Amino acid sequence: MKKIKFLIKLNEEGKLDITEPSVEIADSYAQKSDSHLESAKILLKSNKLEESVSMAYYSMYHILLSLLFRCGIKSENHAASILLLNELFKEDNLAKEISFGKKERIDKQYYTDFRLSRLDCDDMMKRAEGFITGLKIIIKNLNEEKILKLRYELIAALQKE
Repeated sequence: MKKIKFLIKLNEEGKLDITEPSVEIADSYAQKSDSHLESAKILLKSNKLEESVSMAYYSMYHILLSLLFRCGIKSENHAASILLLNELFKEDNLAKEISFGKKERIDKQYYTDFRLSRLDCDDMMKRAEGFITGLKIIIKNLNEEKILKLRYELIAALQKE
């Protein structure tokens, strides 16, 4: 129930909305995802580990936005987007992966009391690649019927109170 209230609040604030599905916007975010993953790899090769983690996370987040826009869902909140992946799309394992990436990005971007190795970054890169592949498969398998069902479920959830 607390999760639904969070989504309703964001919807009321205009940070979560049902829009027209857009292949064009979805494709733009997919390209952004690919670019960020490539940047993460370049940063890793240059031994810029913290920055590599951030770019790897954003590659995950942008492919998630691609999925949402493909379904006509606009989300301007990282936590809400991840929540939708878990609750609406029923992708618990993928939601856990991006949640891990989000935590790593926050830890590395905002704090200084951590140890980060190349192995950690390699792991983050593999997680990002696996996540992106998983979401691209979901996007590829979407059809109009699935999109309508997802949109209906979200609309119903947002009207609960």
